[in-house]
Amino acid sequence: MNSMERVVKTLQHQEADRVPVYPILSGVSRKLVGASYKEWANNADICAKALLKTVEEFDLDCIVTLIDLSIECDAWGQKLIYPADEAAHPDYSDTVIKEIEDYAKIKKVDYRTSKRMMMHIETCKKLVEASKGEFPVVAFVFGPLGVLSMLRNQQDMYMDLYDDPEAVYAAAKEINETLKEYTSALIDTGVSAIMLDTLFASGTIMSKEMWRQMEGDLVRELADVVHERNCLVMIHNCGERIYFDAQIETMKPAAISFLYPPDDCKDFAECKEKYGDKVTLIGCVPPAMAVIGTDEQWDAKCKEQIDIFKKDGGFMLATGCEYPANASFDRAKRMVDIAKTYGKY
Repeated sequence: MNSMERVVKTLQHQEADRVPVYPILSGVSRKLVGASYKEWANNADICAKALLKTVEEFDLDCIVTLIDLSIECDAWGQKLIYPADEAAHPDYSDTVIKEIEDYAKIKKVDYRTSKRMMMHIETCKKLVEASKGEFPVVAFVFGPLGVLSMLRNQQDMYMDLYDDPEAVYAAAKEINETLKEYTSALIDTGVSAIMLDTLFASGTIMSKEMWRQMEGDLVRELADVVHERNCLVMIHNCGERIYFDAQIETMKPAAISFLYPPDDCKDFAECKEKYGDKVTLIGCVPPAMAVIGTDEQWDAKCKEQIDIFKKDGGFMLATGCEYPANASFDRAKRMVDIAKTYGKY
């Protein structure tokens, strides 16, 4: 059984030969090709080569193109900072939206004018071509409210939501119009799924009611684009108390990648019981454990997740968010080995 067959069976909530596995090896993959972080994050040839190397060297069952959360904001001219050893991020000393009146300046743009969006599309083309249908490639897209926060900064935008929610929503809606076309272009590359990052749909950031009002209908429209193109919708949200119920209702995802139990479950076991037959569950090993603790603790956590989620399929073992960009690959290899042995059905 190859990785594509394994993942498809898992998404159908059937037991494959073993649990599929993919520690989210994003920026750390640059080490495999000797590239700088900035080179890896801006050059499709380098990025694709590095991500393909993770499959080759660690036998991952999937590639998720989580490059960084600043890909989309490039389309609106946001200045970025490229640290040597961590993901790119906006220059918050010079944001596109400096005051609340600036939200009105945010309009739909042509994604083809964004070098970083086009780089991501080209990376996906290369990955899909190289995969030859043997493993899925999942394109990662930041949701509209998340993109907007990159143009303002999260703290100020959150305050703006109380001062002038209509202005914030109007800007997010314009961004979403661009994301729809961008997402459709990503689907054209032949990716198996679109993974939408819904950062704000978690209890540590905003209430469920506010999320529904400010982003719920927008991501519904975005998900509809994906469904209409016969592509799978997946969700990534590594926040605490993630809103599974609201997001399943809104986006009808095939899978959710997460780090913490949802807001209506006391633990992962209840999450499996409540949602295990509704959506494929992906996670939930804490990435920080790749650099702290012992091998024994890491192994125990991987096995614990398998014990909780494995039964009846519908589970992929992964880190709950990006594998640390400067960690050793040792723990990633251990996770894959555990899936191949302990994760057998």
